[in-house]
Amino acid sequence: MFGNSILKKILATTALTVSMLCVANAASETKYVIATASTGGTYYPVGVGIATIASIKLAEKNKMTFSAITSAGSNENIDMLGKGEVNFAILQGLYGSMAWQGKGQYEGKAQKNLRSITMLWENVEQITVKSKYAKTGNIKDMKNLYGERFSISGRSSGSRVSTETIFSSLGIDYNKMDLEYLGYSPSSTALQDGKVQGMTTPSGTPTSAVTNAFASIGNDNIKVLNFTAEDLKAINDNYPVWNPFTIKAGTYPGQDKDINTIAQPNLLVVTKDTPEETVYLLTKTIYENLPFLNSVHKATLVMSLQKAIVGLPMPLHKGAAKYYREQGIKIPDSLIDNN
Repeated sequence: MFGNSILKKILATTALTVSMLCVANAASETKYVIATASTGGTYYPVGVGIATIASIKLAEKNKMTFSAITSAGSNENIDMLGKGEVNFAILQGLYGSMAWQGKGQYEGKAQKNLRSITMLWENVEQITVKSKYAKTGNIKDMKNLYGERFSISGRSSGSRVSTETIFSSLGIDYNKMDLEYLGYSPSSTALQDGKVQGMTTPSGTPTSAVTNAFASIGNDNIKVLNFTAEDLKAINDNYPVWNPFTIKAGTYPGQDKDINTIAQPNLLVVTKDTPEETVYLLTKTIYENLPFLNSVHKATLVMSLQKAIVGLPMPLHKGAAKYYREQGIKIPDSLIDNN
């Protein structure tokens, strides 16, 4: 969890820096807003960190300042981008794919104005069940939970949507389970107390909810289910945002074997009409200052130029593509903006 004291310092630094620069450059300054999510998650502190370093580096010379705002998350962020209320936003990869393709809740309303900037960090799919249901250890063992209580995360959460998408893609009828809509910590407590037989907790690893469950119940009594390459292909046939991910042995208490699962990116997006130079400079600033972002939140420790375009569901903004080409990154045709 992002420390409140550190966040307060960054917010204070941002406010002071932006205030000072605004006084000096008010006449010609361009202000940009980054939409994140609630203050209790990862999106907000990372968004604040990006806004802080971008303002510090770009305000004086390039007359640009950035600020981060809270929101209800990916769905609202896409809406605000479409209405021009914000300039940048952090999205869950699945929501980005749905919006770009015009699928799911965006059926008939494809958001073709969206462009990717970078993958930020990955949400690792961690579906944990009592061992007696994990007959093979594969994700399809979820069919053994038909009629049993399973926590599929909060009703309005992206975690619920991504889990439903995964299950549907693999022919797992989640409606045959007795679903509970619990947050991560309550899910873990319910699993430990025997009130549910499994839970889903997609996030960066290690995840405290999973750690607590392993520590309390023990490795012999619960399992995080594996995905095969065939499982991944079936899921990506609908929404091609997931990639293989290995949770290394020792990540959780008593975990003596690697767990082969999948992960989807959280990404920074922008609208296509945002100036190329703005997006180029922001992308450059992010990657030239990764140690700063790493100090803001541990989730960003996985960020690197080599992973910057992995799993992106929509074309890159031309400003971001320009920076990556300068750094020798080969951009696949699917991510090239031809408009």
